Amino acid sequence: MNLEEIVTQLQLKRLTNEKDFSQIYAEGGYASDLLSCVMAGAPHHGIWVTLQCHMNVIAVAQLLELSGVIITEGAMPDEATIARANDENINLLLSSENTFTIVGKLWELGIRN
Repeated sequence: MNLEEIVTQLQLKRLTNEKDFSQIYAEGGYASDLLSCVMAGAPHHGIWVTLQCHMNVIAVAQLLELSGVIITEGAMPDEATIARANDENINLLLSSENTFTIVGKLWELGIRN
C-alpha cells in the first residue's frame, strides 16, 4: 500500500515536505515507543507508529529506511525535528488518534507484516 492511500484513509496530517506519496510504499509496519525495539523489529521500508516525536525518531527511521513515521495522539515534534526529517527524507505524519487505533486501521487496510 502506498503512503498516499494511508494518509487519505487514516486522515493523517503531513508534517514534512510535500512529495509524491503515491510512489512510496509501506512494506509492513511496526508499533513501539522503545527505539531499541524498533531498531530490532521494524521492517525496512515499513511504517512506524509511535507516540515519540523527538530527534532520535528521525535517526531510527533513517537507519531502517522507513517509508514513514506516524506520530499519534497529536504529539507534535519541534521545528528542528521536522527540519531534520526533511533533510533526511523521512516522512512524518500526524494523527490525533492513539497508537492502538491507528494500528487497527492499518491492519484493516491490509498492512499485516
